[in-house]
Amino acid sequence: MGRLNSNQLLEPVIGRFAPSPTGPLHFGTLLAALGSYLLAKCSGGCWLLRVEDLDPPRVIPGSADAILTLLEQLGFEWDGDVVYQSDRYERYRQILEQLRGQGRVFDCNCTRREILASAPHPGEEGPVYPGTCRSGVRGSRSERAVRLRVPDDVIGYCDRVYGQQQQNLEKEVGDFVLHRVDGLFAYQLAVVVDDIDAGVTQVVRGADLLSSTPRQIYLYQCLGMIAPDYFHLPLAFGHNGKKLSKRHGDIGLVSVDNGSNMLWWALEFLGQSPPPELFDSPPGELLCWGLENFQSATIPTQDRQVEFRPSILLV
Repeated sequence: MGRLNSNQLLEPVIGRFAPSPTGPLHFGTLLAALGSYLLAKCSGGCWLLRVEDLDPPRVIPGSADAILTLLEQLGFEWDGDVVYQSDRYERYRQILEQLRGQGRVFDCNCTRREILASAPHPGEEGPVYPGTCRSGVRGSRSERAVRLRVPDDVIGYCDRVYGQQQQNLEKEVGDFVLHRVDGLFAYQLAVVVDDIDAGVTQVVRGADLLSSTPRQIYLYQCLGMIAPDYFHLPLAFGHNGKKLSKRHGDIGLVSVDNGSNMLWWALEFLGQSPPPELFDSPPGELLCWGLENFQSATIPTQDRQVEFRPSILLV
């Protein structure tokens, strides 16, 4: 099923997966790939693929091709051409100028140290910007970021996994950056513009982005667009209690050799209870099982540690 738009017409589901090419595919990223793929395809929708190479200093050459090749080998099939954020800078610039023309953005030459010193209190993701440059930049520093003005208002949404969420942008975040001091476009701007242009109606990603979503919803509102439905997935943690990622070395890395096992663990982590006898089955069989059996209602909301084992006991 799709969702009803403002004219009460049923829209088809358009989901997407958007990996960052900063290293090989790992379990945490596989969770987002699998969850987004099954939720889109189970609804008869499309699944798009976007490479988020927005930050060149963090991109590892060859990792995007390696991720795409491995996804194909694991049986994932995406619709349309792969989109690369590095090809879309002019589009981001166009939207930024549109927002400037509406008076929604302003230049800011505050340093992080200055913000830390003047911020009224820390938020979840750092100091809350106190609005220092809202009426004009201070001082002579030439390097400037571009920030979006936010209201003293609560932005709420219902996540399809974690339920009702809300955030007062001014009190908990402050005016946030759309274009960075180093000249790069910020994730918050790029992800919204990309999803709007692709017609995305369903976003599936990790729960670490729950608190970013109100900012993105507000940006949708500024652009006169309807935000997609959001499904945030629980996070997988390693033995050190930190989110499982490329920084854990070989732990949780996905390859052709362990792909089937990793898909099985991913289905299990997402609360789908795949049959033990499928543990060593080809990836295509696991994806087919997932397409026939996936239930979003059983996705847990608890982050937890993952212990990968080479085999499981059949019961």
